[in-house]
Order: sequence, then structure tokens, then C-alpha cells
Amino acid sequence: MRREIHMFFLPFLAHGHLIPVVDMAEMFASRGRSKESGIHIGVELLNFPAVDVGLPEGCENVDLIPTSQDGNLEMITNFFQAALMLQQPFEKLLQGRKPDCLVADTFFHWATDAANKFRIPRLVFHGISYFSFCASECMSLYKPYKKFSDFKLTRNQVPDYVKQDAETNSTKLLKAIKEAELKSYGVVVNSFYELEATYADYYRNVLGKKSWHVGPVSLCSGKNIDKVERGNKSAIDEQECLEWLESKEPNSVLYICFGSRTNFTSSQLKEIAMALEASELQFIWVVRKQKNNEEEDDWLPEGFEKRMEGKGLIIRGWAPQVLILDHEAVGGFVTHCGWNSTLEGVCAGVPMVTWPIFAEQFYNEKLVTQVLKIGVAVGVQKWVRLEGDFVERGAIEKAVKEIMKSDRAEAMRNKAKALAETAKKAVEKGGSSYSDLDALIEEISLRSH
Repeated sequence: MRREIHMFFLPFLAHGHLIPVVDMAEMFASRGRSKESGIHIGVELLNFPAVDVGLPEGCENVDLIPTSQDGNLEMITNFFQAALMLQQPFEKLLQGRKPDCLVADTFFHWATDAANKFRIPRLVFHGISYFSFCASECMSLYKPYKKFSDFKLTRNQVPDYVKQDAETNSTKLLKAIKEAELKSYGVVVNSFYELEATYADYYRNVLGKKSWHVGPVSLCSGKNIDKVERGNKSAIDEQECLEWLESKEPNSVLYICFGSRTNFTSSQLKEIAMALEASELQFIWVVRKQKNNEEEDDWLPEGFEKRMEGKGLIIRGWAPQVLILDHEAVGGFVTHCGWNSTLEGVCAGVPMVTWPIFAEQFYNEKLVTQVLKIGVAVGVQKWVRLEGDFVERGAIEKAVKEIMKSDRAEAMRNKAKALAETAKKAVEKGGSSYSDLDALIEEISLRSH
């Protein structure tokens, strides 16, 4: 019988990083246990030194940093400085508890040295796809953006921190992350083999990286998952949301959401609103801007909400995304291509309109539109820090109609639904992710023994 192992998980403090790590912790804890024995997960608390680095009191999550056009770079730099200061208290915790293994977010690059001090294997969690791993590694090795003005990814779509020759905070952080990963035990990936087999093989066999695919982790919680308050308190009542969806035909609703960090200008939001109205589609639109004291929001066309009554639902704040995507009424998803959202779209079997903003999102767009062929690009041309490259209403209307109503729509939907079935099988007993997780647990168990 396999010895019980003690795992530590250290997630980065942002919703997009926290959610999959909590899912992963539950997945590891539930493996090999009977329902009667229950799942044993404890939480250890560390004091986040926000005030010490000039952040507001209680600013303990990247999503709480106020956004501005430059993405509030100084405050983001300060946040990463505070994350660096967690090393010492975390080492004390490791020394006292001595876990068998540590899974730490890539941004905690110091976690490799901390774990090695106590001879604990450290696994890196990036929260991105194999495709993005391979693309960014090849970008770093071969620098094609310097030699060609246009290839599958235009120069403008390459992240700033990749193109910069001068040393900046971003390039220093990336260098530290890379060095820490090379010294780590390996990488855990929130993906499944069948989704990107070519890239999983390339990452392991050609780039020579030790890794395990264990996803989609959002499916591993099964019925235990709280789809309504997953990550944050929902801004809409579950019953209200479900009743609205129940009143719609299958595949008739377009869901629009750009994640927790994207910040659009009022003019871009107005452009989206006019495109939605012109498309005549039914929709659920998640918007980060809060309603002001005036009767109507300044970014909405006059009378928009009244005209859209019964046809469109605007959620201001956090939305129960998994609950919405899993509903049969939803037939398309406009997404910023963050990896969590992309995978949730795949798991729901919903084709996507891709609208990448920053990070590795342009790589994910290529995976969705050109490799998996379950999406349509809205036409974003430029990588930007947080606000989003401007897209005109005509392009938005064309893309959403293509995903919902065109001749290609049915073929994309069928392909997406087939992928969703494969995703579910991957995490079931005998599936590719189930087996890879088993192999990882076995390896850690033997090593700790």
C-alpha cells in the first residue's frame, strides 16, 4: 500500500493562480481516499507585508491593485517585492512541517532554493499550456521577432518583456524564474495530453523538461465544486442567473468575459455594446466597471439596457463562469484567452471568440484558432499591459456572428464538444491526466520513503 504523502501548495496571490492551485490541492488530497475518509486539507497563514512596501493595507491579491493605463507598474513592482519578502517566514514553515513535496507558483522563484535547503522536491506551477511553454521557449532561443517582421505571431503581438534587450524588473524576474525552474524537480501542467499532445511531447522530449499533465483541474472536483462562488463572491444571484439561462434555447447565448485583470476604456466598452446590439444575439456580458450614481452608465449607448431587456444580461463584477459556460443555452464564449478561461471553455465544449490582451494570451489564441480550430480571432493586433488593443464594432460583430450563426459554427461546436468529452475522460480513472498524477504521486512517495 502506498504511503500517505504530505504536500504543500504555495499559490501566487491572484485569482487566476489561486483557483487552479486550490483545485489541484483537492485533487491530490482526494487521490486514493475513500469518500468516507474525507479529504484532509489545512491552511497555513503567512503575513503578507503589503504596508512595508508602500501598498495599501489589505492589498494581498494582485486583483486588488487599482488598474490604470500603465497597469499601475509601480504598485505591481511593489507587490512582487512583498512576495519576495515571504521567503524567510515560508522557510520557517517548511522547517517546522517538513512536507514531502512543495508545489509552488512560478512567481515564487525563491521557493526552489527554500525547498532545496530542507531536501524537499519543488514542483513549479505556471498555470499555462504546453503550447505556450513551447512557444515562449522557442521565442527565447531563436528570437524570430528580430529577423522577421511578420510570422504566425506578429512582432506587435510579442510581449514587451520578451523583446526588451535592456535589463528591467520584468526581465530580471523572468531570468530568476527560469533559473529556479532548471533547479526544480519538475513542472505540473494544468492541461491534458490529448489537447496538445505534440507540444507535450516537444516540451518533454526535445526541450528536455520533466513535467506531468494533471488537468483540467477544474474537472477534478466533480460535483463538490462551488460553481457560483468559485474564486470570489458572485455579483449575481445563482437562481436569477439560472432562471435567465433556462428561458433560452440551447446554444443561443453568447457569454462575454475578459478575466479579472483586463481593463477596457469606456469607448471600447461602448463599441462592444453596439456590436452586440447589431449582432441581434442574446448574451451575458461580464463588465468590470461598476455602475455610477447616474441613471445609466456613461460607457453604454443611450437606452441600451432597456432595449436589451430579456435579450442581454450585464453582470458587473465577479461572475459564476463555470456555471454559465456549463449551461446548454450557452453557444459561444468571447474570452481574453487566459489559460483558466480557455480550459473552462474547452471543458464546456463551447467555441470561442479570441480577444487576447497580455501575458501568454496570444499563444493561447493560436492554439484555439489554428491548432484546435474551435475559435475565431476578433483581430487584436497588439500586446498591451492591461487595457486592451482597440477593436472596432464591425470586427466584433463579424466574429461573434461567425461563432454563433455561420456555416462554420456547427463544425466548431461539434469539435469543441468532442474535446470536452476527451477532457472529462482524461481525469477519470485510467485517463491520461489521472495516470500522470498517479505516476507523480508514486514518484514522490518512493522518494520520500
